[in-house]
Amino acid sequence: MVAVLGPTNTGKTYLAIERMLGHRTGMIGFPLRLLARENYDRIVSIKGRNAVALVTGEEKILPPNPSYWVCTVESMPLDRPVDFLAVDEIQLCADPERGHIFTDRLLHARGLVETMVLGSDTLQPLIRRLVPRVEFISRPRFSQLTYAGYKKLTRLPPRSAVVAFSATDVYAIAEMLRRQRGGTAVVLGALSPRTRNAQVGLYQAGEVDYLVATDAIGMGLNMDVDHVAFARMVKFDGFAPRRLRAPEVAQIAGRAGRHMRDGTFGITDEVQEIDADVVNRVENHEFETIKTISWRNSALRFDTPGFLLKSLEERSPLPELMRARDADDHLALQALVRDPDIMDLAKGRDAVRLLWEVCQIPDFRKVLSDAHTRLLGQVFRSLRSGVGRLDEDWVAKQITRLDRTEGDIDALVARIAHIRTWTYISNRPAWLKDPLHWQERTRAVEDKLSDALHERLTQRFIDRRSATLVRTLKDGRDLIGGVRADGEVVVEGHPVGRLEGFRFVPDAPDRSDEARALLTAARRALRDELASRLRSFEQEPDEAFALTPDGQFTANGIAVARLAAGPSVLTPLVVPFDEGLLDQGQRDRVRARLDRWLKDHIAARLRPLIALSKAETLTGAARGLAFQLVEGMGVLPRAPVAGLVEGLEREDRKALAKLGVRLGVSHLYLTALAKPAAVAMRGLLWAVRAGQPLPVPVPPPGRVSVEAAPEREGGPPPAFWEAIGYPLAGGRAVRVDMLDRLETEMLKHAKDGAPLTEPALGQMIGVSPDELGGVLKGMGYSRSVAQDGAVTWRRRRGPQSRPRRETPANADHPFAKLRQLSGMG
Repeated sequence: MVAVLGPTNTGKTYLAIERMLGHRTGMIGFPLRLLARENYDRIVSIKGRNAVALVTGEEKILPPNPSYWVCTVESMPLDRPVDFLAVDEIQLCADPERGHIFTDRLLHARGLVETMVLGSDTLQPLIRRLVPRVEFISRPRFSQLTYAGYKKLTRLPPRSAVVAFSATDVYAIAEMLRRQRGGTAVVLGALSPRTRNAQVGLYQAGEVDYLVATDAIGMGLNMDVDHVAFARMVKFDGFAPRRLRAPEVAQIAGRAGRHMRDGTFGITDEVQEIDADVVNRVENHEFETIKTISWRNSALRFDTPGFLLKSLEERSPLPELMRARDADDHLALQALVRDPDIMDLAKGRDAVRLLWEVCQIPDFRKVLSDAHTRLLGQVFRSLRSGVGRLDEDWVAKQITRLDRTEGDIDALVARIAHIRTWTYISNRPAWLKDPLHWQERTRAVEDKLSDALHERLTQRFIDRRSATLVRTLKDGRDLIGGVRADGEVVVEGHPVGRLEGFRFVPDAPDRSDEARALLTAARRALRDELASRLRSFEQEPDEAFALTPDGQFTANGIAVARLAAGPSVLTPLVVPFDEGLLDQGQRDRVRARLDRWLKDHIAARLRPLIALSKAETLTGAARGLAFQLVEGMGVLPRAPVAGLVEGLEREDRKALAKLGVRLGVSHLYLTALAKPAAVAMRGLLWAVRAGQPLPVPVPPPGRVSVEAAPEREGGPPPAFWEAIGYPLAGGRAVRVDMLDRLETEMLKHAKDGAPLTEPALGQMIGVSPDELGGVLKGMGYSRSVAQDGAVTWRRRRGPQSRPRRETPANADHPFAKLRQLSGMG
């Protein structure tokens, strides 16, 4: 016997196949059906289909006289003599579940001319003790495997495999990688070989750069992985959770690097550290040798079920051989012999042998449930009754029940596990009348379910759009893109979002990595489209633009920018909506066009205010009043500037009047700014400057007063009502010109005792007589009624007689200094 031992990526399997093909006949056993099929295809390509047989529990391809047999280790037909015999991954002798089978092959399976076992050198001392005259060949790893430390899941390099140990963890990690990196392939032990191959094929073809898997990738899957990242370091071994041992870490990490290309391994996600000793052992391939291996008696007695159970439970003859824990077939036998009907049928060696064969029908769900035990019992009863074959109507019913592709991923995985059991049964020719028919039928159902599962996994965990764009962006190639008539942006054939004006709205969660990737792709693909749009935008007539109540600019109905606070209330800033799609020069061009339009737009609605701001004929106090009026958006309380008003010369008053300034009882104001368009513009500009929420609650057109919600209840501050020309009085905002008329009437009444008609006064400001009382009280008046019913309103004396709270003058203001110098302060 020759033992070829060494770490992963040493060419051991390649050597064994090369040696086998040098012999006239040969047989090689692999630990996985997947590996057996992969190497069967490889040997067929060399020797031809008629020369090679494939034998697994679920698949048999048997040409008339094959020279070479490719098998799973459990299915090796050891009664067939061959010149060369090999067993791969021989270190699985130590596996608690399947190890006894590998141990049996190590001890008893031999080729006529040459025997070879392949695996880890941790088994070398035991092989030397158990197998006499063995020759050892040590194979060094072709490439270096080095530890790369911790990396965030979202920062893993392309061509990485992420490893976890439960379907829940695998799905959660895959979902995150789909959102952040466009997608990932998924490999779990529960997948059928066809689904697993299809998922690996996506990764190998470069459609995705990431693979999330359980330790199912640790054996035999040959992939172009550069980095293996452990997202978990604890696995459930069938009894309890435990940390991975160094050889297990090495087996999985060894998937990184191919042939002469070096690989790395590390940790990610929930794993914060890995023991330095483990790292050192993995990098240097230094592991503790295996002290014991699993063993189960293979010389079974089939006289009775009891003798069979007793022979299965025999102790090992050597201390290095540790009796395996009860395997699934052993547990199934223990369950079935408790059934009296089964015991009645299991009489005689042939019957007991058949019972044992039935117990070896695998439950691919790995749960050994009562349902599986009942299935085994039914199969055995059917085989022991009638013609000694399974009832085909019953078989058809069981298979038809599984021939459905609806449901989620877990439902498909469960159906695949069931159909694989029936595939195994169909490959027992003596159990069925037409085994070839049922092999084809079960294989077709398994393939159909596997394809559906692959499709579901791909739909859930791969965003082909993002994956394509990420790959193209990484390559630096130009992207092909355009905008459809409805604004949908298509890049490399994938819809990625919408182009609204100059703003790209990605078809992805806001501020996610996916959204940023789509924006980058759109920016590169839409350069020509943006340049064309910008030229057209600059040539649009003014009629194409509008300013909405919430401070947004629209061009032909599409929002393109917003207002922001600028140097003064009349000169706000324009902030284009482009979300980073435009460069600085392009943004400046958008801003310049909208600046020109906005200047004209404000001037058209606030023409008197603009004229006042530019009046150069005013001097002295009049100039100071004009400046403050402009700052106040055309309204200025009179009390704080009373000194300036009293100091106005006759010519100053005429000049202000010519500019539309009214020197009212309590306010100075521009009479022409009472129009609805001017009110709305003043409210918008003031709110932008003050950082208040938009839109603002301007009074409806035609209303001369409205109820004003208090600021403490969420209403706008008093300064807002002043700015739009509706000062507050007694809980109402009253248009300043109507308020001035009301105050004038009240002064006439106070001066000459003219009678007051409250309904007429209320009608003047659009309120009822009761509401009028509140307004007048807010202006500082109190009401009295004489014995003859005459109503009199008098202004209260003292601080309360002021119609509204005065704002303290700023002593440092230039015009306050002017009043002091002129003696008017």
